[in-house]
Amino acid sequence: MLDHTDMRIIEELSKTSRITMKELGEKVHLTGQAAASRVAKLEDNGVIDRYTIKVNQDKLGYSIHALINIYTKSTHHQPYLSFIKTQETYVINNYKISGDGCYLLECRFPSNELLDEFLVGLNKHVNYKLSIIINNMQQ
Repeated sequence: MLDHTDMRIIEELSKTSRITMKELGEKVHLTGQAAASRVAKLEDNGVIDRYTIKVNQDKLGYSIHALINIYTKSTHHQPYLSFIKTQETYVINNYKISGDGCYLLECRFPSNELLDEFLVGLNKHVNYKLSIIINNMQQ
């Protein structure tokens, strides 16, 4: 079970995983060595799975952020899944969901033309409902 200090460590590492153990310790009221020990335990227990970066997709030129509800035309989903594998440049996440639709795609595109080209190809395998993200209100 995680205690308050473990949760604070996770919170701080989520903000920036490049923090030194000394800095982390200061933020959670531990020594650097004690913070490192806690982090190692969280890693060993699988609570911390990996360290990663957050890429600013807008600065890479992918300013169109789309969520696409996928409605399969049959119970055979392999053609759709094969198509998605060829579109890894644009697909951020492909979630299998329950409720409204079978899958939820999160995608980024550099232009409306490439989004349209993607949707034309997608529609050969599935039906879809497109939503464009205007603004992330949690940033």
